[in-house]
Amino acid sequence: MFKPEDPDKAAARVMDGKAWDEFCDTLKMAGTVVREGPDDPQVRAEGLRYLTRLTRVALEAFVENADPTAPVLQRTVHETAKMGNDNPDNVYLNAAISGKHRYRLYGRRGTVHWLELATQKGSYGESRGMPPTGRIEGKDLTVVDDHFEVFLSVDPPGEGKDWLPMQEDTGTLIVRQSWLDREREVLPELHLERIDGPVGRSPFSPVAIELGLRKAGMLVAGASRIFAGWVEGFQAHVNELPRFDQALSDQMGGVPHITYHHSYWRLAPDEVLLIECDAHPCDHWNFQLSNHWMESLDFRHDRIHLNSKTADATEDGRIHIAVSATDPGLPNWLTTQGLTQGAMCFRWVHPEGDPPIPTCRVVRRG
Repeated sequence: MFKPEDPDKAAARVMDGKAWDEFCDTLKMAGTVVREGPDDPQVRAEGLRYLTRLTRVALEAFVENADPTAPVLQRTVHETAKMGNDNPDNVYLNAAISGKHRYRLYGRRGTVHWLELATQKGSYGESRGMPPTGRIEGKDLTVVDDHFEVFLSVDPPGEGKDWLPMQEDTGTLIVRQSWLDREREVLPELHLERIDGPVGRSPFSPVAIELGLRKAGMLVAGASRIFAGWVEGFQAHVNELPRFDQALSDQMGGVPHITYHHSYWRLAPDEVLLIECDAHPCDHWNFQLSNHWMESLDFRHDRIHLNSKTADATEDGRIHIAVSATDPGLPNWLTTQGLTQGAMCFRWVHPEGDPPIPTCRVVRRG
């Protein structure tokens, strides 16, 4: 079986076009995920856009910025590239790294509410999942005059230095920055460098493009298929918010100290989904609406998500959320942006004990 690390065979596949042909075939195969989706032109259109977004993300990650000897912090998921119920309150950064090397991440802490640095096995272009190999939160960093530095390595860097552990098969650095108040909180200024070898990128090669195209195709086909499977499972509890399998979330790169309630909503134009629960003690909570493909709705222009800071207070002190196509005149209304169905997610970050299961009910507008 061909291994992309074989320079001679990689060169041959680049020369005869097989590397490109197989990439295109994989993209074509990914299209079946959309064709198997709901029988709705708008949902299918969003599905095709979703595949173009994944393709753009994948090529940036695995062709342009895949060299762990010269890592690049990049926004893989953002306003126009989304997957897996991406959190609208988050600014995500990713970088290709390797447990074979050592790195230094440094900069200014800023004032963003929550900062987490995590190393994980593999990458989004592989099918084995991305279990964690190390984590450190902003509250645990040594910050002096707003500056900090963290060392990424398999072995501890030495006494008195902040350490983000890796393992031999670590392949990805993920930085999560959560805003609760976008207008007032300041994001960190971050810089990443390799410190165990010469500065500079490795020469681009047939192996690089062969491996890059393979991983890019795997992300597009694999991620779309995996999350389509999740959505299919959500159909068993439409308009409800049961707790999501924590072990599965961790395996796929989720955060172990976040309790997730992934699910699905479906509403007629005159229906309102009412969500209520106690304000359980936690660092913060977040709720969002997504489309069928688990892409967060367009939060740049409409209110499609809430957190413990942005939610309007209610008289009974409980969390109340209303989801509908038009404003029902209730607190904490979120718009479906004209859609009739999609995914949704409720998150508790660092909850004290087991948080409650939100109660959900659908009512018709009078």
